[in-house]
Amino acid sequence: MTASDGGPHVKGGAEATESSTLSLDDGDIHVCQDGPRDAPALLLIHGTASSTRSWDPLVPMLTRSHRVIRIDLLGHGRSAKPADRSYALPDQARRAGVALDRLGVEHAVVVGHSSGGAVATALAEQRPDLVTALALINTGPSLDAFIAPQSAAIGLSQWPPTDEQLRRFASTAFSRAGYQIPEALLDEVRGMTYHTLTTTMQATRDYLEQQSLPGRLTVLGKPLLVIFGEDDRRWRSSSAADYRVVPGAKVELLPGLGHSPILEDPPRTATPLLAFTTIHAVGVG
Repeated sequence: MTASDGGPHVKGGAEATESSTLSLDDGDIHVCQDGPRDAPALLLIHGTASSTRSWDPLVPMLTRSHRVIRIDLLGHGRSAKPADRSYALPDQARRAGVALDRLGVEHAVVVGHSSGGAVATALAEQRPDLVTALALINTGPSLDAFIAPQSAAIGLSQWPPTDEQLRRFASTAFSRAGYQIPEALLDEVRGMTYHTLTTTMQATRDYLEQQSLPGRLTVLGKPLLVIFGEDDRRWRSSSAADYRVVPGAKVELLPGLGHSPILEDPPRTATPLLAFTTIHAVGVG
């Protein structure tokens, strides 16, 4: 069942974004769609403590040639935030697959930012018929690449966090000089429950502990693009080279950008992404 939450939303005079809610068995999932419905499908999956909004600056650059679909993973954004459902990455991936089924999508290039890349990998493992190619943006290949934060974690007694705590939490997600963290993204963290935030972070660790992403992707044999901001402060950018063990993988480092190149410099991020998706996108018929 699909329930509209008010129909199309228009931002800054741009083409309307169709926003809707999909009622799944274990929670409602918020979905955004942009671009021609008969164009090849491109699924964008955000990272932990983020939402569909993190892709806003990039979407207009993708819609000329793609049907761009974004979802808020369970526990994030405008999706449900139940305390009694699984936030394990395979379950998040399964929901993404069901969402595409509901939308009538048979093939899609899947793009994931940060831990969203791990969800994209899990989706490709479950639905190799659905996922034609993968693009991972600043997705750590294994826990060995993780850079431990210097500031203390936000505890349950401090939830919801103050603006100062939020900015400290989010600061390592960006590195470009002079970049101002959008208030909307801080609101997305504030809108989460402490349970969904901590559980989703643990879910990513669990998935990477079981097997590295390059190991998983090598078996899948899917076309792979890896984009990494060279100044990432959450995952060592040198670890992007670990993906080269995947046959045919293409790795692009972006100097001067950090963990979130999709926000720090959307045009530079879109260039290699579009070159990749144009080759590997599959039409609807």
